[in-house]
Amino acid sequence: MLNKLITLGLVLGLLVGLGASMTGNEILQTIARESAPLGKLFINAIKMVVLPLVVAVIFASVAKLGDPAKLGKIGGKTLAFYWVTLIPAIVIGMGVMTMGLKFAPSVKVPDAEPTKIPELQSITDFIVSLVPANPFAAAANGSLLPLIVFTALLAAATGTLAAEKRERMVTGAEDISEALIKMVWWILYLAPIGIFGLIAPATAKMGWGLLQSLTIFIICVFIGLLILMVFLFLPLNLFIAKMSPKKFLSGTLGAMSVAFSTTSTAAAIPVSLKESTENLGVSETTADLLIPLGASLYRPGSALFQGAAIVFLAHIFGVPIALGEAGAIIFATFLVSLTVAPVPSSSIVTMAPALQSIGVPATGLGILFGIDRIPDMMRSCVNVLGQITTAVLVDKSNEQKASAD
Repeated sequence: MLNKLITLGLVLGLLVGLGASMTGNEILQTIARESAPLGKLFINAIKMVVLPLVVAVIFASVAKLGDPAKLGKIGGKTLAFYWVTLIPAIVIGMGVMTMGLKFAPSVKVPDAEPTKIPELQSITDFIVSLVPANPFAAAANGSLLPLIVFTALLAAATGTLAAEKRERMVTGAEDISEALIKMVWWILYLAPIGIFGLIAPATAKMGWGLLQSLTIFIICVFIGLLILMVFLFLPLNLFIAKMSPKKFLSGTLGAMSVAFSTTSTAAAIPVSLKESTENLGVSETTADLLIPLGASLYRPGSALFQGAAIVFLAHIFGVPIALGEAGAIIFATFLVSLTVAPVPSSSIVTMAPALQSIGVPATGLGILFGIDRIPDMMRSCVNVLGQITTAVLVDKSNEQKASAD
């Protein structure tokens, strides 16, 4: 029902905006212009909850791992695979979108609150800035990366505490996460009104160019996800696990179907566990550990989407991305992709701080909310394929080591 209402808000916003742009009708122009505060209210609500949500999710995820020294080789291999493959996903998303925008029409940049574009830092200054002198000041300024570094270090230290203390802190962080996710749901219930307030005035200024650009965005995300699957996950399964693409894809069809229809990898966990063990031969021990962990931490499709979205919105708002800034964007998107919450369009919600760090107005998020259902279904499928691929590869590595011993 919520998706239908969000779509309704998008359609009405497009109709009013396009009508105002094409006809110059004073009434439509007034409606489009005066609805802008509704969009601003919606974006402010998102920005209000996103930083504490990111902090709570990262803290709980890292602290639950326990003492890093005790993770063992399975945990080390898994996290290494997560981190190494997320970078190519982000780069693919940014690259495909950069190429796709060559076919996008020129659009008039919508009015937005002026955002100061940060000066490009040297690599040394960038690394130094990741360690905040005052984490509370970093939070107040919306500086995501230093705050995440502090949170991850605190969570790692928490993992070394006695089990009782660690579990108490993890439980508290998870409870806070649940409360914040409930707030996100409340905000999403207002999304149809907020999206109308964002789309109508933007479309009134940008006309058909916005609609054409959004179509190109969806196509580019689809192509990027296809590249990620065909040139990363399937070859890894073929050459390392000796598993043919046909067997892998047919053996994960149920999990992909659930993820596609629900846009949730968490909802697909039971089917992923069943298919990875019964169809792909993954041991129950490995599957029981890595499938739920992957659903919490590893979303390569979401990382690709976020990389593409940042490039797209930077283009829409006329914000140039220098080569040096691209590295910072990749790092920021890598960290943000680890914090995607189990709510619709959460890949968009968590992008707000990363956008602001390069000077792109957060109001651009509303442009993506209305059309996100299609990319969300596609990236959820790829997320599940990546999570199952991890289980297959780690399990195969363990088998090879056991046979060698």
